[in-house]
Amino acid sequence: FPGLAAIAMVEASVEEAGAVTTSRRFYLSSAKLTPERLAEAVRGHWAIENSLHWVLDVVFREDQSRLRKGHGAHNMAIVRHFALNAVRLAKGKHSIKTTRKLAGWD
Repeated sequence: FPGLAAIAMVEASVEEAGAVTTSRRFYLSSAKLTPERLAEAVRGHWAIENSLHWVLDVVFREDQSRLRKGHGAHNMAIVRHFALNAVRLAKGKHSIKTTRKLAGWD
């Protein structure tokens, strides 16, 4: 791995319904990071994952898309992002998941 400056492991434990699940995630970095800066970077990565990618998959079922040829996948990604931003800007009491049901996407 040319340019590799750091290898890190983050261990996370989640307690749910009385059961504890532990997972380990490994990260490679081209930057030399202090443990504090690494923790910030990991939290930042998962913040994006949870606030954007997870929503795109749950609401728009992006991972199930079968667009593979030409510019279809890229074009639909733009449309999904546009739609997500429009829903987030709406002045209503509905959640994004509720909006999906109201739109008849389920």
